[in-house]
Amino acid sequence: MTAGAPLGREVVLETGRLMLRSWRVAEAVVQRELWTERDPRVPPHRRIDADGHPTVAELEDSIRTSRPSSVGLLAVERKAARDVIGYCGLIDSGRGAEGEPELAFELLRRAWGQGYATEASLAVLEWARSSGYERLWATVRDWNTASRRVLAKLGFTETGREEADSVHGTTLFTTRRL
Repeated sequence: MTAGAPLGREVVLETGRLMLRSWRVAEAVVQRELWTERDPRVPPHRRIDADGHPTVAELEDSIRTSRPSSVGLLAVERKAARDVIGYCGLIDSGRGAEGEPELAFELLRRAWGQGYATEASLAVLEWARSSGYERLWATVRDWNTASRRVLAKLGFTETGREEADSVHGTTLFTTRRL
């Protein structure tokens, strides 16, 4: 069985240190900061372009018009500091098997190395399991050793499937049964 929460139903997940929830319009500045911090090897469509897009206003509009769903990228908020440090969630990238979403996460550099990506991802994995998903995918660039370590801690294994890209780095496909 492959399932999820009904579309339109907002998902809120909580761990000891984190709250994963829908984005708020005022947090578009955090999304913009994520865009500015991305490694130059990340493909251009995921970085700020020469004209400065996406702007904070464009990201605000995107948050304002997005609908809550059972599959999506949730804001990762530290409960003690009450600040948003990135996102984690499930996306329907179309790269895995039908009905098997992809785990995605990205944190601000200042939050790296503190276990937040693993903690947030474990909450998403538990939610996915309880929602009836049987398997998840995750893709990662071969040069992104930190994210590869997080995926390994979560029990994702490399499938052997790769998409070579001499400019941006080879994409590795990983999977995990729930």
